Amino acid sequence: MDLLFAHWRIDANLLRPLVPKELEIQEFDGSSWIGVVPFRMENVMLRGLPNMPWVSAFAELNVRVYVEYKGRSGVWFLSLDAANSAAVWAARKFFHLPYYWAAMEIKKQGGGFAYKSKRRRGGLGAGKGDLHLANFQATYKPISSVYEAQSGTLEHWLTERYCLFAQSPDGKLFSADVHHIPWPLQSAEAKIYKNQLFEPHNLVVQRPPELLHFSKSIDVAVWNLKCC
Repeated sequence: MDLLFAHWRIDANLLRPLVPKELEIQEFDGSSWIGVVPFRMENVMLRGLPNMPWVSAFAELNVRVYVEYKGRSGVWFLSLDAANSAAVWAARKFFHLPYYWAAMEIKKQGGGFAYKSKRRRGGLGAGKGDLHLANFQATYKPISSVYEAQSGTLEHWLTERYCLFAQSPDGKLFSADVHHIPWPLQSAEAKIYKNQLFEPHNLVVQRPPELLHFSKSIDVAVWNLKCC
């Protein structure tokens, strides 16, 4: 996956209009958080189908916040960009997730990675007048040995999430279980040259991210949606 977790503190009141009323916006020590997560997906296929690299491997970029429903912690995605139009279509139709088709590039660079994403004008997920266009460009790399986040810490709270929530066009709330081993985290450094991902949501975060973590590849399984 070669994944970066970039996190900023943010006022929960700013997030409230962006999250279904049924979900509680969580806070850690009095602060809510928003995360940007660029990475590369591999071996993404429905069970029973063969692996086809031109379909099942692609770059992805998520904007996520942290929520709770009836005591169960999870993730709410404000947006998900992907370089695969078929994956975008399927995720929108079957998982009710706000995916956008984007032109994306991830390259190895200086012990880390250079990442670019640009939503396609008029592509899947684009709104009228292309109001949802957003670009992202960054470089990042690990700068520590691998470790596992300890329960009760902020980094564990941010990264070890085993549920996602979604909402269908008719307003029904769904959840899906997510299974994986604990993230093999490393401290990271990053330079974010462009980040327009918050703008479609009328959010302004001008300062650099407060927390940066890197993780190498792990297997992740997402189960079917269940009505909440």
